[in-house]
Amino acid sequence: MDFIGAYSIGNLNFLLSGLWNTLIMAVIAIIFSFIIGSVLGILRYAKIPVVSQLVAIWVETIRNLPLLLIIFFTYFALPEVGIKLEVIVAAIVALIVFESAMLAEIVRSGLDSIEKGQIEAGRSSGLTWMQTMQHIILPQALRRMVPPIVSQFISLLKDTSLAVVIAMPELLHNAQIINGKSVNYVIPIFLLTALIYFAVNFSLSIVARKLEKKERKSKKTSGKTMIYQEQSGGGTAI
Repeated sequence: MDFIGAYSIGNLNFLLSGLWNTLIMAVIAIIFSFIIGSVLGILRYAKIPVVSQLVAIWVETIRNLPLLLIIFFTYFALPEVGIKLEVIVAAIVALIVFESAMLAEIVRSGLDSIEKGQIEAGRSSGLTWMQTMQHIILPQALRRMVPPIVSQFISLLKDTSLAVVIAMPELLHNAQIINGKSVNYVIPIFLLTALIYFAVNFSLSIVARKLEKKERKSKKTSGKTMIYQEQSGGGTAI
């Protein structure tokens, strides 16, 4: 093992350039998959005839496919029908397609967790379905969805390493190139690569745990408020 040679300035800069590409892929995929996943999740929840069924078929199909297959499809299969994507674009598109399906299910589950009576209450007070969703359902559901969404983003960041199969110059790909220079670099470089992945993902997991604790605290507070409101008419408060 050659730690000194493996951790040369040139090698470290090369690893950091791979990390930068990894983060670029992750951020772009997170933004677009969240937008698309939210729309798909709401469409499934809305129970619109035909539309909701088509969305459900799409989401369940993508969720049950391996991400690696989707990456292969976007990079190797699409050119067969005249759609040739740059390696980074193919990787990002594959991530968006896969992660948006995962997020769609999280959004649908979050919306389903809200009591149906709240929709009826909103409609009876004169609000339209969209207004009820905007002002009553979505704010509550979003608080419950944040922890699993952050966890999914952590998973997405790790999934970017699969782009190594199409020679995307991300963190793992660059680590492998450095390892090709000398067999003495393999352990030091893979240890450093693992440490980088751990540092980034562990930081995000801390955020997820804090958000989860905040959500549990919010549930307890809202529960006590509901008990108070129900019993205040009888003169008893908790």
